[in-house]
Amino acid sequence: MNHASGTFEVKMVPQEPDEKVGDQTIGRMSLDKQFEGDLKATSKGQMLAAMTDVQGSAGYVAMERVRGTLHGQSGTFALQHSGTMTRGDAQLTVTVVPDSGTDQLSGLAGKMIINIVDGEHLYDFEYTLDQPH
Repeated sequence: MNHASGTFEVKMVPQEPDEKVGDQTIGRMSLDKQFEGDLKATSKGQMLAAMTDVQGSAGYVAMERVRGTLHGQSGTFALQHSGTMTRGDAQLTVTVVPDSGTDQLSGLAGKMIINIVDGEHLYDFEYTLDQPH
């Protein structure tokens, strides 16, 4: 198991609601990230979020494509997010989409933990990089 850590900045831009859904409690955002540290990369993605009438309770899913270098190995990969918040208690899973790695990141697998400390976004990435046969 390999370990990478660092910081990232994220820009989230609200998107027009999908008229077919017809429910204003479901929002859509574009994601634009810049990673620093062991992962030097940019990413673009989409997020869907569902709000509730209870303060601090919500859920979201997101997909993003990351492009850059991970400990000097270059390529792209996709991350899948699944998060819930129950009255302020957050649960988040961020996983590399299987077989999404390209170039030197082909065979990448792993999970990323995201923390926000004093407004700074931090990532902790445990991964394996097994070149496919």
